Amino acid sequence: MREITRKTIDVGEILEGKMGTKAKFVPRPLVSWLKKTIHQDEVNKFLWDNRELTGTPWLEECVRYLDMTLETEGEENLPPNDDGKLYTFVSNHPLGGIDGVALGSIIGRKYDGRFRYLVNDLLMNLPGLAPLCIPINKTGSQSRNFPAMVEAGFKSDNHMLMFPAGLCSRRKDGQIRDLPWKKTFISKSIEYKRDVVPIHFGGQNSDFFYKLANFSDKYIKKVNVAMIFLVDEMYKNVHGKFKVKFGKPIPWQTFDKSKTPMEWAEFVYERVYKL
Repeated sequence: MREITRKTIDVGEILEGKMGTKAKFVPRPLVSWLKKTIHQDEVNKFLWDNRELTGTPWLEECVRYLDMTLETEGEENLPPNDDGKLYTFVSNHPLGGIDGVALGSIIGRKYDGRFRYLVNDLLMNLPGLAPLCIPINKTGSQSRNFPAMVEAGFKSDNHMLMFPAGLCSRRKDGQIRDLPWKKTFISKSIEYKRDVVPIHFGGQNSDFFYKLANFSDKYIKKVNVAMIFLVDEMYKNVHGKFKVKFGKPIPWQTFDKSKTPMEWAEFVYERVYKL
């Protein structure tokens, strides 16, 4: 786990970790701009002030820090904590960050911290969050380990909390929706006999973000430029009110041979947006 210091998040170190010796060629003005865009100083202050917290208590402190108001509906659909079963919780991903924090605080509180995220490996730089994470970086050095990490998560005694789109939602034709969901959560839920709990999280990022994301997806593709702005979007959503809806668990036996795993992923996707 990354050590908590007064400068836990360091853009320079992250660039070195991603680019190696090539990082020295990144212009200093660009590095300064990145530090400002990801709110390096504010994030480091929060991490330092809450350095004693990890896991669910850390997530709950994040919710307080961001002054999020969470209106929940359908909490009675959440399985009991003591039924001896493990579940896969799946949600849309409209905000790309604080929606994960908010859901983690709810699921963590309900299930005594017994859950894990499948997340981008950059989030492992957050010491309070790292114990809850199974890091994924499909495009980097971890790509060959992706199946093993997913397997480890589903084999564990923890519930899984997943955002099957992999990226935060995009705006298309005026609608804010996830990109098509990956099928991993279906195939693994079948293999490990985990019922799937659908969740809908209400919220949106700025117009600027969606325009940039669409441009990046269309013309840049290899680099998710919009991701750089997710922390900035998080701060824009401070004091926000968000509605979280929980659907009834879908038994794993539902996902039979009548549809392909991709088609079942689409089935759950549509159910989430009907919540």
